[in-house]
Amino acid sequence: MADKAQSRAQSGRLLAQFLAAGAVEVTPDILQPAEALLDLYGEDIRARAYVTADPLRGEMMLRPDFTVPVVQEHMANGAEPARYAYAGEVFRRQDHRGPARSNEYFQAGFEIFDRADPEAADAEVFALFSGLLSKLKLSATIGDMGLLRAAVDGLDTLPERKAALARHIWRPKRFQHLLARYSGQIEVPKARADLLTGQRSGAPWIGLRSREEMEARIAALEADAKAPPLASDAVAALNALAELRCPAVAAPAALRTLAIPALEPAIARLERRLSALAAKGIDLATLQFDASHGRSTMEYYDGFVFTFTAADPDLPPVASGGRYDALTRQLGQGREIPAVGGVIRAGLMADLEGKA
Repeated sequence: MADKAQSRAQSGRLLAQFLAAGAVEVTPDILQPAEALLDLYGEDIRARAYVTADPLRGEMMLRPDFTVPVVQEHMANGAEPARYAYAGEVFRRQDHRGPARSNEYFQAGFEIFDRADPEAADAEVFALFSGLLSKLKLSATIGDMGLLRAAVDGLDTLPERKAALARHIWRPKRFQHLLARYSGQIEVPKARADLLTGQRSGAPWIGLRSREEMEARIAALEADAKAPPLASDAVAALNALAELRCPAVAAPAALRTLAIPALEPAIARLERRLSALAAKGIDLATLQFDASHGRSTMEYYDGFVFTFTAADPDLPPVASGGRYDALTRQLGQGREIPAVGGVIRAGLMADLEGKA
């Protein structure tokens, strides 16, 4: 296993390659304000990050990734178009311990902020990473978070239901539970049923929420209860989409067989992206497509996603990345710009190179 010096050296070599590809180096602080990450992801981020308190700066986090601070810096001061590169340590809590899943490791990354041709930028990032990792014989998989988002947005149901499903795309178990409930496959919880039928306990209104807020919430629950269930064919098509895996070259045709009209704009973007990848020399017949790819990564990815993985299933991805246009809008205070990027685990890459 690569030690810290070897990992740092490998990340430095990767940084040099990214700079040669036209990027400008950025060096975000290791200690980051927690507010932005908590605003983006809620309290869930605490389970994945190391949090501390500073008497003057408030709640802080050891840097869990580079993308958020890079976006913040670009939206505040960056020119357009822009390419950035970075290398350094990130810190993540792990669900289980072991040599394959470190809680402190070196990343090197490359990011593009460019309005001109988003699909060409996707292909540029992927092809750059593919070339850097070519000697390791890794498996590459791509996906598009925009497909599931488009399918949810096209459902014939309440806007509130669609918003809830969209919010939980990155939590597949919760997503499936909501889908089952909205389609009438599971019963409404007894406490909610009692509330909606007027069998309330008579308990006083207490807590931080006002009576008006609680009444609005009850009204929303009543509207949800009156809404017709999702059509079974729509649910089946959505589940088929989530399970779709095939060679990338076959993905557009396979997606169209699902007969989900709302997908067509996203499929057209996928076709442009695949053409751009082919123009960069990527073999679409060996590249894998997974419509659910990216559902267990950072929640800011909202379009193209990719990973490069080794044969050992216990190892984390050697490289990963994707498109995060919505994140620039969230952090841009009224401004936004298409953006895509990715990171390579430098220590893991060094390990695999030593075994090659």
